[in-house]
Amino acid sequence: MASSIGPLTTGLKLRSSRLDRLDRRITAWLASSSITLLRVALGLLFLWFGALKFIAGASPAEELATRTIETMSFGIVGPALSLPLLAGWEVLIGLGLVTGWFLRATLALLALQMVGTLSPLFLFPGETFNGSFLVPTLEGQYIIKNLVIITAAMVIGATVRGGRLEAEPRSREGRAGA
Repeated sequence: MASSIGPLTTGLKLRSSRLDRLDRRITAWLASSSITLLRVALGLLFLWFGALKFIAGASPAEELATRTIETMSFGIVGPALSLPLLAGWEVLIGLGLVTGWFLRATLALLALQMVGTLSPLFLFPGETFNGSFLVPTLEGQYIIKNLVIITAAMVIGATVRGGRLEAEPRSREGRAGA
């Protein structure tokens, strides 16, 4: 009976070591590529949504965005100026993220844009929530999902000064000496 367990154990170990090698390769690829892919994907999102704002009526956020900017500027910046300004701002963020050029400045523009993007939750709660902060309207959901964009930008920002993901964490000794 012991002899029949041996080949089974050896087969499982072999499969396990192959899966482990495959897992390590996938993890290494993710560590080396995912930040760049995240940056480009986020950039394409900003390019796309920014470009939509250049086309009258194409962006579902158009009316709320222009009203928010008008409210935040105390009526100084009206829809005729705010929408193309916002569109250009978002396209600029998108270009910066896609190319990786001027990344610090791009992320600063993104942070400022996110302040404006989140403000309707506070400026127009009747339009962004259905009577409770636990029940957002479709507009509120559209805005709240930007928490993921903010977090993605934070991850990208962590790499601006050379930070990176590591496939395998360094040992305690390696970290202490670093």
